[in-house]
Amino acid sequence: MAQISIFLLTVASVVLTALTVSNAFFQKKQFYPSVVYITKSSPSMAVMYIQGLVIAYLIFQLVRRLFFGQLRAVENEHLSERTWHAIMETCLAFTVFRDDFSPRFAMQFVFLLFVKSFHWISEDRVDFMERSPIITALFHCRMMSLLAFLSAVDSYFISHAYFTTLVKGPTVQIVFGFEYAVLMTVVLHVTIKYILHMHDLRNVHPWENKAVYLLYSELLINCLRSVLYVIFVAVMIRLHTFPLFSIRPLYLTVRAFHKAVNDVILSRRAVHAMNNLFPLASEQDLSSGDNICIICREEMTPLSGAKKLPCNHIFHSNCLRSWFQRQQSCPTCRTDILGLHSRFNHSQCNIYFLISSLLNLFIKNLYKLNYSLSTWGCLMQTLPSLFAVPAVFPFPPVPTFAGLTDEEIAAMEGRERAAVEARINCIRNIGLLLDAAAMQLQQYMSVVQSLR
Repeated sequence: MAQISIFLLTVASVVLTALTVSNAFFQKKQFYPSVVYITKSSPSMAVMYIQGLVIAYLIFQLVRRLFFGQLRAVENEHLSERTWHAIMETCLAFTVFRDDFSPRFAMQFVFLLFVKSFHWISEDRVDFMERSPIITALFHCRMMSLLAFLSAVDSYFISHAYFTTLVKGPTVQIVFGFEYAVLMTVVLHVTIKYILHMHDLRNVHPWENKAVYLLYSELLINCLRSVLYVIFVAVMIRLHTFPLFSIRPLYLTVRAFHKAVNDVILSRRAVHAMNNLFPLASEQDLSSGDNICIICREEMTPLSGAKKLPCNHIFHSNCLRSWFQRQQSCPTCRTDILGLHSRFNHSQCNIYFLISSLLNLFIKNLYKLNYSLSTWGCLMQTLPSLFAVPAVFPFPPVPTFAGLTDEEIAAMEGRERAAVEARINCIRNIGLLLDAAAMQLQQYMSVVQSLR
């Protein structure tokens, strides 16, 4: 249906253009007066503009077919959405540079819109590489040719805008130069992703560090775009006025940069928690449940270094590392790993503070008890012997050895020796428990300090 509408629009524009030119020649009889008549007539110029748009659209479809072939439904949807926003932003730019509006300005705007469309489609097409099982040589030839073509176009128009501004002063070329500079960052991002996908396709096994490079490349590109938008807004405020048409892309760029920074921070926290806090899965854990990693669909063994998450799901450590670069949730139950771990740490910190407060209270009361006992002892020394208080734990009486045989004395010695050894072992066990408690408290303190 869309192809039929485009065909009818093309035929109608050609017919109207032929009628307009024929009418001009029929009235003026010569070439130059006919051209002057067409340029002075508003309906004739409207017909010529429509014909120019139709021709430009046909050229765009031809180049698109050459570089991309048939577009997918998702690519068409993204292209229509972004085109609408680009047209609205450019209409707002007309209000700032209304004195520079001319047919040349309209041609530059249409060409910029077409170049933007190629950049948007190239982003979607490179992202499709990761999900496509078969990448042909024609695809690589098209992508490399497209990236070279877009780089040449962007660099040429950036230099053209720069030298035009130096010669003629601040004009609408500032906007076009800035737009092509932003598009150059898009080409850089697409090139980086294409190289990373190509390197991943050449490996037999999945490339573990690919997600890391993609994450940091996105951070770098968003940082460059944010800097470009801030510089453009500052220049526009200094030369003209506040650019209303740049509010939406500036907000989206700053938000994307903020999201990229948060993604880097959260991914590093998740990987750190996985390496240092999550335990290794034991053979009993693997045998009690499914030992197939749902990320790579391979079997997990105790020697493979599988990690057990707080939600009790088990995965390969390398698979989890690449997964945490994109999102910090369990691949199975979608539980927020960092949120669950922070709540666990918060409860552990509460337990630690409770234990420390109890120990402080015990030590304070012990000091008070010691002081009370010492005061009571001094008081008892000043009182008469009539009121002397006997010891709470009196020493046992000394045994008499008179009338005992050697066997009885040896038996008594054995019992006393066994009792002393038992007391010594009990004291040693108490010391070990105290050392373990102190070590556990030190571990809690180190974990709390590392998370802060």
